[in-house]
Amino acid sequence: PVASFIILALIWMRASALPLFISFLMVFPILYTNVLAGIRSADRELLEMARVFRVPWLRQARCILLPAAEPFLLAGSAAALGMSWKAGVAAEVIGVVGGSIGEKLYEAKIYLQTGDLLAWTVVIVALSALFERAVLALLRRCCRWAKGGRT
Repeated sequence: PVASFIILALIWMRASALPLFISFLMVFPILYTNVLAGIRSADRELLEMARVFRVPWLRQARCILLPAAEPFLLAGSAAALGMSWKAGVAAEVIGVVGGSIGEKLYEAKIYLQTGDLLAWTVVIVALSALFERAVLALLRRCCRWAKGGRT
C-alpha cells in the first residue's frame, strides 16, 4: 500500500524527504529477503568445513556467503530498482514536491495536458531503465571484484 505509507509519512516529515523515505521503505524488504535467501542457500558443508578449519568470519562471508547471495542480490536489485522509481514518483505526485518530476506529472494531470503527461512518463521510464542498467552493471562489477575476478 504505497499510497497509504505516503500519506502517513506526510504527517511526520517534509514533502521533500518523502520520495527517498518511501523508496527505501518499499525497497528494503525486497532486498533483505533476497539477500537472506541467498545466504541461506550457501553450501552448509563448506560453512562447516570453514568452521572446522577456523576460517575467519570475514573470509567465510567473502568466499562462501557473498558468492551464494550474489544471484539473489542481483535479482532483488532489479526488482527493487523498478519499485523504487514507482514509489519515489508516487511520493512526489502525492506530496507535490516542488521542482520534481512528480510535481510536473501532477500539474499535467490537473491542467489536462496529455502531451506533457506522456512526455514526463517517457522521461521517467527512460531514467528508470538507465538507472537500473547502471546500478546493475556496477553491482555485477563489484561482485566480480569481491570474488577476485577481473575488474
